[in-house]
Amino acid sequence: MPRSLIGGREVSLLAGCLVVGVVGSVASPYFATFENLSTIFRNCIELLLVSLGMTLLLAMGSIDVSVGMVMGLAAIVVGRIIEGGGSPLLAVLAGPAIGACLGLLTTSVVVLGRIPAIVGTLGLLGVYRAAIFLALGGSWLSGLPHRLTAAIGGHVLGVPIALIVIIASYGIVWVALRRTSFGVHLLAIGNAEEKARLSGVSVLRTRAITFVASGVLCGLAAVFYVSTYRNVEMTVGGNVALEAIAAVVLGGTSILGGRCSLLGTAIGVMLIRILQNGLLLMGVPSLWQTVVTGLLLIVILTGEVGQTRLRNALFVRRAA
Repeated sequence: MPRSLIGGREVSLLAGCLVVGVVGSVASPYFATFENLSTIFRNCIELLLVSLGMTLLLAMGSIDVSVGMVMGLAAIVVGRIIEGGGSPLLAVLAGPAIGACLGLLTTSVVVLGRIPAIVGTLGLLGVYRAAIFLALGGSWLSGLPHRLTAAIGGHVLGVPIALIVIIASYGIVWVALRRTSFGVHLLAIGNAEEKARLSGVSVLRTRAITFVASGVLCGLAAVFYVSTYRNVEMTVGGNVALEAIAAVVLGGTSILGGRCSLLGTAIGVMLIRILQNGLLLMGVPSLWQTVVTGLLLIVILTGEVGQTRLRNALFVRRAA
């Protein structure tokens, strides 16, 4: 079920952010500057949106390792529209639309095709990666016009538009999980899919909606990616899936399904980005940032599995 707004895991993550921030400030005089903190926030935007969709998928007991490539393909479409002189509004609408279409494709493979999500989305990852290479023709989209940046990179009453979109997205998902039958059905599937089906839950429809919603969020992330960086490189989205899974599980969402924390996901994203930024300022090569993220995920999953085994052992002992 959805966890309370803030609990022990969220408090621990906030403490972790504080500790990493203090260490970063001591290690580099540039860490605690306004410019660097603004950079950290900019780097969080896309991952916050992709991780929100991943939270829904993991809570449902599923996964999508192709989310980075979905974001990349949507970013190419958005970039081409801006490069060709299209309106920012068209670009903003195109990103989520492409994401939704790719979400439908994932649905057809995983849900309708009844292929395990990890297998199906891994296959799609390879297909999407090849599509990105073909769409870019082996080169980058670079030096894109400022129109999209000017349209959504500004502020409303002093609040960044990106922050407004993120808060609205998390708020909508929170309401869906807490106040609608969709949230009840999604978490029921994550807890026990067969029992949910026998209880009358439309498993296929709920899973389809969730994959499409994740695609929409990836497409929205692509819009902000193009707006922020004004280019689309060949490696776009390469590490996004790993980082999103790490942030979501770190935030308290169960890899086995049935439990999630939206606030935990958001703080998990911030912790990962703060850690990566601190390593970068300390001169650590970017390759090792990926290694740290991977090791962090392994540690989290090891603890998650250990806790599950302990709970099961205690349950069996009490039953005996």
